[in-house]
Amino acid sequence: MSRALPLNRRGIPASRIALGCMGLGGGWDYEPLTAANLKQAEEALEAALSIGINFFDHADIYTRGKAEKVFGQLLKARPGLREDIILQSKCGIRLIEPGDTTNRMDLSKEHILSSVDGSLARLGTDYLDILLLHRPDPLMDPEEVAEALYQLKASGKVRHFGVSNMSAAQIRLLETYCDEPFIVNQLHMSLARISWVDAVLSVNRDQWKEVTFPEGTIEYCRAGNIQLQAWGPLAQGLFSGRPLDGQPENVVNTAARVRALADEKSATAEAVVLAWLMAHPAAIQPVIGTVNPQRIAACSGAEQVELSRKEWYELYVSSRGEKLP
Repeated sequence: MSRALPLNRRGIPASRIALGCMGLGGGWDYEPLTAANLKQAEEALEAALSIGINFFDHADIYTRGKAEKVFGQLLKARPGLREDIILQSKCGIRLIEPGDTTNRMDLSKEHILSSVDGSLARLGTDYLDILLLHRPDPLMDPEEVAEALYQLKASGKVRHFGVSNMSAAQIRLLETYCDEPFIVNQLHMSLARISWVDAVLSVNRDQWKEVTFPEGTIEYCRAGNIQLQAWGPLAQGLFSGRPLDGQPENVVNTAARVRALADEKSATAEAVVLAWLMAHPAAIQPVIGTVNPQRIAACSGAEQVELSRKEWYELYVSSRGEKLP
């Protein structure tokens, strides 16, 4: 059953699936953009638009800023497209630079503000529809974050805010100090990354003590109309065509089950994998990370693939590799 996204319920016309742009721009290096990088981005954009995707997910660090830069070139070449799409970017991670010894998290006011200015310049736009705080920062001062977000909203540079990879407790802390609501939480969720489901079923079960996904996060987001976005939803092709040499039995079995369901439902394996996520009543929005036009196109129709409760659990248990307690 198709469910309205929490973003839609807030009046934001986001597509059911988003395109993650981490793969655009070439390597994670300091090499300049090439004609091949631009062609790749053009083809990925065309494929996404052709299947109804209007939501594009970026981060300031993706290919060291080149993903945003090449996307900005596409927007410049297509006057009017900016108003037809939703741009989301992230900040809060500093990559290793020459002279550094480690990457680090940085949700300081100064870094948030400078990161947004950098993203806007590379994308060639005056505003972001949504800004996500990319990762938790142990040194985060929520009052300082609140000041940065207030300034970004007041200046018109960012319309909405969210987080990525954060627990319910971390969101609550930010909400205590920030006037602006957090409307997105982007988490690693897929048929291969099932700890978010395990966390629900592990309550009061000693044998599942190893589950580390923060209990209550999914429920908190659902209760607060916070859009759950799934990064890595296609599991890097693990169940939709990637060679399985050396993979464990549960992966091989799950890939076979996905293929069988795809045949039964006249769908692609990619559509089935996404449909498993989208069947959840939280109305999860998959952020597909592929920039291959054929794989993007293969995601079309995921919203029409209906999985029964029995089929959903069969896939989940198959991926777990052991029966439920």
